[in-house]
Amino acid sequence: MTRSLKPPRRGKRHGSPRPGLTFGVIWKMAGSGLKVRVEQLRSHLHRHRSSTYEVVQTPLTVDRMRWLDLILRSVRLLFEMLSCLIFGIMYYGNPHSPLPPITNLILLESATALATKIRTRKLTSEEVVKSFIARIKEINPVLNCVVDNRFEEALEDARAADKLIRSGTVDEKKLAETKPFLGVPFSTKDCFAVKGLHQTAGLWIRRNMIAEEDADVVRLMRMAGAIPLCVTNVSELCMWWESANKIFGRTNNPYCTCRIVGGSSGGEACLQSACGAPFGIGSDIGGSIRMPSFFNGIFGHKPTYGIVSNLGQEPVATGEAKEFLVTGPICKYTQDLLPMLRVLAASNAHLLKLSKKVDVRNLRYFYVEDDGGSPLVTPIHSELRAAQRKVVLHLEKAYGIKAKKDLTDEVESSTTHIFCQAC
Repeated sequence: MTRSLKPPRRGKRHGSPRPGLTFGVIWKMAGSGLKVRVEQLRSHLHRHRSSTYEVVQTPLTVDRMRWLDLILRSVRLLFEMLSCLIFGIMYYGNPHSPLPPITNLILLESATALATKIRTRKLTSEEVVKSFIARIKEINPVLNCVVDNRFEEALEDARAADKLIRSGTVDEKKLAETKPFLGVPFSTKDCFAVKGLHQTAGLWIRRNMIAEEDADVVRLMRMAGAIPLCVTNVSELCMWWESANKIFGRTNNPYCTCRIVGGSSGGEACLQSACGAPFGIGSDIGGSIRMPSFFNGIFGHKPTYGIVSNLGQEPVATGEAKEFLVTGPICKYTQDLLPMLRVLAASNAHLLKLSKKVDVRNLRYFYVEDDGGSPLVTPIHSELRAAQRKVVLHLEKAYGIKAKKDLTDEVESSTTHIFCQAC
């Protein structure tokens, strides 16, 4: 069995006990100092929810507000300049390391396309798995996204899938229905249990933990014929917006290796972006699928809570955090999102009406370009504004859809409510 590409420092310890800290405990610790103030804020909001405030504008008050706004913006700019200077010094001399070019076209196929070609014998599962193993070995020294693997076992699984297809005991149509991803390799972030691989959740005290059984979502993917290939790097305890920890280090962005990949599913999104796997599994409590997908130029989906099982994931969410933690798909192509979600949702798939066709003209679209211009908030970058406007223009030209702009009041209200609930 091939072991970790970047092995832990000590011998392994079997079993996968839960860490001493859960999401619920961490959230309580993080919000303990603000608890009293938040309760005051919450009661204030309830008390004045229907109240109307009127500010009398005089030349004096307007002049004072202008000066205050100028001072706050100046302070923010000063801190931004200082931050740019500090990080510029930190990253000076660390240029981008380009990835090896893709020479194997198998790596550019979607997971659903690979599954079809394997079922119809245009490709073998073994050659597909070998292609992605070779790619991981090329890119991982540069990106540091894969932290443990089961390459030899995956090749054995691939040969078994090819043997089943050659036997002809199950026809193509039946295979497509019962094992839609037969022979296709997949990856998952290092917080889900994959039997025989490390399950550290980026926490040093768990550096020697080996999973003894599969997480529910890994088991479901196996039942659909998919082959677990490796586990990918995460932030410590899957809590931060980057993927770096004391066990495996930091994962680098494939577009610019001196930049981060986001978190906590950053290693997973990085691997997909660099064509190291056809698709993978992530989890999201506050952006852990969505932000890495955005950072790495791929697609991810956070399903509705309660649709996909979180069993076998560490750390375990408790309390209010439990309602925010969701498991979902990450992939290079949008066409893989729905069939993968159907597998992950299992018996709950019917609740989502995934087979129902959707007319995009019947949907409502909203967009917010900024927070209204707060002097303490860094303005949205012009590139992001341009990209958003490009989408809005496309919806209007292609479908006649007018997206609604500026929900500042609603966003501020919901943000305050979420803050109160989280703390």
